[in-house]
Amino acid sequence: MTHQHFILHKPDGYLSQFVTDTKKKRVLGELYSFPEGTMCIGRLDEDSEGLLLLTTDGKMSNYIRSTEIEKEYYAQVDGLITKEALGQLQAGVEIGVRNEKYQTQPCTAFPLETPPPFGPRSRRIRDDRHGPTSWVSITLTEGKLRQVRKMTAAVGFPTLRLVRVRIGPVQLGDLPAGAVKEIDLPAYFDYQSGVSQ
Repeated sequence: MTHQHFILHKPDGYLSQFVTDTKKKRVLGELYSFPEGTMCIGRLDEDSEGLLLLTTDGKMSNYIRSTEIEKEYYAQVDGLITKEALGQLQAGVEIGVRNEKYQTQPCTAFPLETPPPFGPRSRRIRDDRHGPTSWVSITLTEGKLRQVRKMTAAVGFPTLRLVRVRIGPVQLGDLPAGAVKEIDLPAYFDYQSGVSQ
C-alpha cells in the first residue's frame, strides 16, 4: 500500500480531528480533502497553531510521536521572561497531568530576540496596553496534554499564543495558516517499515 503524508499549518480555532459532535467547532477536513484513513501525528489543542503532520501510515505516526523526535514550539508569554524562569523550564518543572503531579523532562528553552513573523490570529490576543509580552522557544521530546502552556504557567509566565514550528527535521517555515502540502515524510526521517535507519 502506498501511504500519503501531509504537513498543515493549523490555524487557531480548529480541532486536530476530522469529525466532531459539536457543530460550532471547526475541524481539519474543512481545510483540505484528505484521503480516507488520514490521521494526525500528535495533536495541537484548539487554541494552538502551527505545524501538524498527517499520514495514512500508523507505524509512521507511532514513530514520530515517540520520545526520539523533538518538537519545537514558539510561545508568546505574559511578561518579559527571566533567566531564572528559563532555567526552571530547562531543568524540568512540576505540572498537573490527569489530576496527578508530573515532573517534565529537561528541555531546551531560550528567548527569541525578535517576535516571529506569524500572521494575525482569528481571535485577538490582548495588546501591549496590558503589559509587555515576550517570545520563547521550547523544544520537547514528550507531549503531555497542554504541556507547554502548563510549563510556562508553572514558572510564572502564562502562554498567550502557542505555535509549533518544528517536528524533528520538518519545519513549518513560511507555510501560510490553513495551508496543506503533500510531502515525502519518510524521506525526512530516513524511515522505512516502521524502523528508523
